[in-house]
Amino acid sequence: MARRRPPTVHGVCVVDKPAGVTSHDVVAMLRRRFDERRVGHAGTLDPDATGVLVVGVGDATRLLRFVSESRKRYTGEVVLGVETSTLDASGDVTATHDMSAVTVDDVRRAATQLTGVIEQVPPMVSARRVGGVRLHELARQGVEVEREARQVTIGRFDVTAAVPGVFAVDVECSSGTYIRTLAADLGALLGGGAHLRNLRRTMVGSFDIAEAASPDACELLAVETAVRALARVEVDDGTATMVAHGRVIDAWEGEGPWAVADVHGNLLAVYERFRDGSAKPSVVLAGAAER
Repeated sequence: MARRRPPTVHGVCVVDKPAGVTSHDVVAMLRRRFDERRVGHAGTLDPDATGVLVVGVGDATRLLRFVSESRKRYTGEVVLGVETSTLDASGDVTATHDMSAVTVDDVRRAATQLTGVIEQVPPMVSARRVGGVRLHELARQGVEVEREARQVTIGRFDVTAAVPGVFAVDVECSSGTYIRTLAADLGALLGGGAHLRNLRRTMVGSFDIAEAASPDACELLAVETAVRALARVEVDDGTATMVAHGRVIDAWEGEGPWAVADVHGNLLAVYERFRDGSAKPSVVLAGAAER
């Protein structure tokens, strides 16, 4: 079997994902554009959703978890009175409710109950795995399984009136939050039901929608862009050699993780706090030992 060639193109793209394509579709587009096999993304967006999708190419794929674990911000519209099978506008209507008397103040009061640390059950139509199988694959087979509730943090849940029965929302939240579930839970708190439409992700960590572009126009940024939100430290040549070989070393100030660069500014690795005041590598970039 022929060995796969090592990646030759490396970097980060901030994509404004269009509606109607999956996050995997975007990855495939960039594989073709850069003629590079090793491409991945940080945090799936639903096919109908738009907005910030951070994509890593080559060595940058190894750093994507430091992007996907960061906070995110979304805008969308909550449609009161209609529940769907997918909790968003793509699903079949499963129930209707007369919620015409609900005011924007009512919705804002309910939103405060869904702010802070809350528990959330992942929807069946999601990429979450249960028993090694993605939930949306089970849903397509007509199978529904028990899902364990998970804690998420909602730091911001702003509500404004759009048109009668529809409310615009602006949500800042922790990684792993399902905005569809948030909309459905909001409808239930108001005595009926709801679904989400027009979801747009406007922020992933330090990446904002203002710097995003379409898959065929997005810029290929430097690899270290993936960890630009981390504390950055520069080390001398002796320490750089230890870092490049993945040695455990003394930790720096703060809790980490740290993006570790040499005296020339080249990113070598990402280190995280270890025991007894030391730090260990979570990622050492290819070629660090030759720099």
